[in-house]
Amino acid sequence: MQIAKPGDRVSIHYIGTLDNGYVFDSAESDNPLSFTLGEGEVFPALEQAVVGMPVGSAMNIEIKAAEAYGPRRAENLLRVARSQFPATREIRVGEKISLAFADGEERVMRIVEQDEDQVTLDANHPLAGLDLTFALQLEAILPGEKPKDAD
Repeated sequence: MQIAKPGDRVSIHYIGTLDNGYVFDSAESDNPLSFTLGEGEVFPALEQAVVGMPVGSAMNIEIKAAEAYGPRRAENLLRVARSQFPATREIRVGEKISLAFADGEERVMRIVEQDEDQVTLDANHPLAGLDLTFALQLEAILPGEKPKDAD
């Protein structure tokens, strides 16, 4: 039986849930997630859980907020004067907007509050501050890519 080890390209199925049972993401059998162990393509805690798993095995893991998207940060909230938006623009709480900053950086932010004078934008990841639980199954260890000079 094959066991996942660092450097292996693996394929997993998972269902990601929050403490309240809300499913925030999944990779079901028709669309598994593939990544290389040790390459930093997924949370390190998820990689560590998969290392040592036999193909076909399943487990549940919890990834604490600090090891996932980090804590919610107050400095990621931005209050903007309502007058900065076109007067005809409808502002909807929950809407995502893209802002260009003076340094050329562009960030996607979510509108979390608004009144006649101000709009509050949140640049925190929606899952920041939340512990994540994954029910996962190691579907396969995929064949490695052939080195370019190995013809």
